[in-house]
Amino acid sequence: MVTLPSLLDNDFYKFTMQQCVVKLFPRAKARYRFINRGHHLFPQGFAQALQASVNAMASLKLSGEEKQWLAQTCPYLDPVYLDFLQGYCYDPSEVLIEQNGDEVSISVEGHWYRTILWEVPLLCLVSENYYRLQNAVRESDAEVEQKAKRKIESYADMNVTVAEFGTRRRHSFDVQEHVIKALKQYGKTFVGTSNVYLAMRHDTKPIGTHAHEWFMFHAARYGFKMANALALENWVAVYRGDLGIALSDTFTTEEFFEVFDKKLARLFDGVRHDSGDPLAFADKTIRHYQRLGIDPLSKTIIFSDALNEEKVAAIAAHCRGRIGMSFGIGTNFTNDVGLTPMNIVMKMTEALPEGQAWTPVVKLSDEPMKHTGDERMIALARAVLQME
Repeated sequence: MVTLPSLLDNDFYKFTMQQCVVKLFPRAKARYRFINRGHHLFPQGFAQALQASVNAMASLKLSGEEKQWLAQTCPYLDPVYLDFLQGYCYDPSEVLIEQNGDEVSISVEGHWYRTILWEVPLLCLVSENYYRLQNAVRESDAEVEQKAKRKIESYADMNVTVAEFGTRRRHSFDVQEHVIKALKQYGKTFVGTSNVYLAMRHDTKPIGTHAHEWFMFHAARYGFKMANALALENWVAVYRGDLGIALSDTFTTEEFFEVFDKKLARLFDGVRHDSGDPLAFADKTIRHYQRLGIDPLSKTIIFSDALNEEKVAAIAAHCRGRIGMSFGIGTNFTNDVGLTPMNIVMKMTEALPEGQAWTPVVKLSDEPMKHTGDERMIALARAVLQME
């Protein structure tokens, strides 16, 4: 049976967002749904295997050592939240898994402060169970480490800093750990990982801020016009200047920059690019800072959209000397093992803010083909935001 080693085997931004939800929206509820973008065909018995993995998560608990490490490493996670996390347990009844032939559906529902932690582990378990049930043979541990070594040395030659962002679509926990081991050993410009448990095990920095769902919920709670501004203001209210990279493309970058005024642009250290043309995004971001009288070189873009060495080289050449930059590499690190990587996501689909009704939530990516959510709500969002 595929199991997770720790409650902290998750992306860092899930915990940073969870603290905000506990503080600001403790009665809100959320629904999530699995999206099989790659149209993968699941083998017989997959749902039962995944259910067993999910049931095993109920026994995961934050250890005293893990709590102490979080307190020392992440002082912006306050003692009240860490006490909450120490008492947190996954509840498998929040997850519904069904299989019909070679198709699998997965949904999650419950209080947002609880269900926010399910997305990444579920994707990890989908991936690892998928390969295991097919008896797919991957490259050896030595080959995995050698490949990661070659890549991080290539990035060092480009003189760019790189973080590992590959938890959600990793081949397996073992592969991700071997990758981070090699990155830490050979990567002069390796700066950390999104995986909190592996950051602790390998003495590196946990990296992340917030995800699209933070902005999607704010749209359900406050409306599309106010979503970006209030999501950023609420983030600042909790973190007071820490964790200062803003995600820009939940309702397109154009809409984001309309509210990313001088106050917010100075408060945040930079922005993260996650969809659309990265070079066009860089130009747009540089122009925005310049219009506000802010030196772009004092700010950073974190590029994180399906990156590989060729893309990073092109972006670095385009941005060098114009704006700060760093790179989050995901699947190309953790699922480059001689097999076809899975293309799977899990997205919030509906939110229930306190005192309101269930509301469909959407994401309007900078790539129209990556819009997610209810079609009628996408059309409404485009109308409200006056998009052509």
